[in-house]
Amino acid sequence: MSVIEGSVDVDVPVRMAYDQWTQFECFPRFMSGVRRVDRSHSSMTHWVTRFGGVTREFDAEITEQQPDERVVWRTVGRPRLAGSVHFRSLAETSCRLTFRIEFAPRGAAERAGDALGLVRRRVHQDLRHFKEYIEGQGRATGQWRGTISGGHVKPDSDRLPPNVPNWPTG
Repeated sequence: MSVIEGSVDVDVPVRMAYDQWTQFECFPRFMSGVRRVDRSHSSMTHWVTRFGGVTREFDAEITEQQPDERVVWRTVGRPRLAGSVHFRSLAETSCRLTFRIEFAPRGAAERAGDALGLVRRRVHQDLRHFKEYIEGQGRATGQWRGTISGGHVKPDSDRLPPNVPNWPTG
């Protein structure tokens, strides 16, 4: 299992950074290896990624989500991935995102990319791209302020993420 950790300081309020992070469908705009993310349920996402010429599709479950504090996830099945992003306010208009990703490289391309530090560099680059994206936007493109704890979802009042059919209401 490989681990990638780091942080990035973002010049937006913590709420704005967190709200944008919950818009998984926007990840392809700032994550170079992510082709598509679909959110089928409040705690389930489907990913299509491409790295080293290899395309992978997988489902990921959000196991913990606390507004303005953290998002924790893990894949369902293979590939084996788990991660977290923690949000901390530094000032009224800035915050720090601290991340940790654990993964088991599969195949020759992923193992080589991991051994050469390519995966680590890509993750750090994608976080810098997130910083540029949200600072350039000046606002989040949406939000989901619900809480997920131990697989139990507590949606935020009437705020529902866009384009999600049959969203649970309670």
